[in-house]
Amino acid sequence: MGGIIWVIIVGFVAGIIARLLSPGPNNPNGFILTTVLGIAGAFLATFIGQAIGHYGPEQGAGFITATIGALVVLFIWNRLVAARVIPDIGNR
Repeated sequence: MGGIIWVIIVGFVAGIIARLLSPGPNNPNGFILTTVLGIAGAFLATFIGQAIGHYGPEQGAGFITATIGALVVLFIWNRLVAARVIPDIGNR
């Protein structure tokens, strides 16, 4: 249980850092959406790290890996918005 809380906290911070590192017109606006994408990136980084054996079953991704995961999720978000697969919530 502590591992999941750690991933959420790290993902929260990683989402904010990823948003600052990846400025652009299709960035998700809003505090909640940015942190949700960061948390998704942290879970992605944790899953991939555990799948390749870098992390143990009860370990979560660190800040750097979670930030990289958040950047990947943010990149996917940007491509989906650019292709108009999902609406751009910030431009209404």
